[in-house]
Amino acid sequence: MMQVGAVSTRAKCLVGAAFALQILAMTMSTAADTAVPLGQSLAGQSDLALFLDFDGTLVEIAPSPEHVKLDRRVGPALERLKAQLGGALALVSGRPIAFLDERLAPHRFDIAGLHGAQIRLGEEIRTQTDTPDLQEALRDLVRFANSHVGIIVEDKRISVALHWRLAPHLHEEALDLMRRTAAKLGPAVRLQEGKAVAEIVPAGASKGNAIAWLMSTPLYAGRRAVFIGDDITDEAGFEAVNAMGGLSVRIGSDHESQAQLRLASPTVLRQILLNAAETGPLTAASFSRD
Repeated sequence: MMQVGAVSTRAKCLVGAAFALQILAMTMSTAADTAVPLGQSLAGQSDLALFLDFDGTLVEIAPSPEHVKLDRRVGPALERLKAQLGGALALVSGRPIAFLDERLAPHRFDIAGLHGAQIRLGEEIRTQTDTPDLQEALRDLVRFANSHVGIIVEDKRISVALHWRLAPHLHEEALDLMRRTAAKLGPAVRLQEGKAVAEIVPAGASKGNAIAWLMSTPLYAGRRAVFIGDDITDEAGFEAVNAMGGLSVRIGSDHESQAQLRLASPTVLRQILLNAAETGPLTAASFSRD
């Protein structure tokens, strides 16, 4: 197992962020040459690289982070799809790798966790450095949660999330606290906002950067990237995949999006994946509901 960036200086964190952004910039610079019309993208038969968000995509959003339920058929189906795709299947999520491994056991997949702050490819793990001041920030968030019913703090070690799904009336107050906390921590971190949640993550961590890095590796290179997500946190992934000439799919229709296609719900996506796992092959056209 390889640990990359396992140091505790902000300078190293920013170097890692710059490297990730450089990969994404290189990907984006080829957009004019690689982007293809949606109809042609769906009709193409080239091999896919499939990237899947977890919450709101493979599972329905739950009232609290620990209460998500994964359909027992999904793990085996993803294992079969992974074989169909020559191994080019990865989860790209805000969850830690360990959490996703537990939910999908005994099946094991490539994972970009914590919005790309952790990436496991095969048996190697790349981890961006933690933020020295994060524990102090965590204490402030816990104090806020302890004084407001329905607020949940999720400590992910190298990132921290504040959830207010159970206390929607506290949206503005909670988000303002997270914005102030991120500003106090400085340029080593950024604030990732989502559905009733905000998360402080290492500055270079984004789903777009993670997908771009995975697509630069031999297992994924040369394939057509397909990324499926449901939230604001997935927009960077949609942007990166669009720039590669790939296919971006958003679950739900509640917000504007850069995604090229929409699916109504995680249930619809699961049925597509289950059908493709049984009958194959999975193609870009599999995600068109027209």
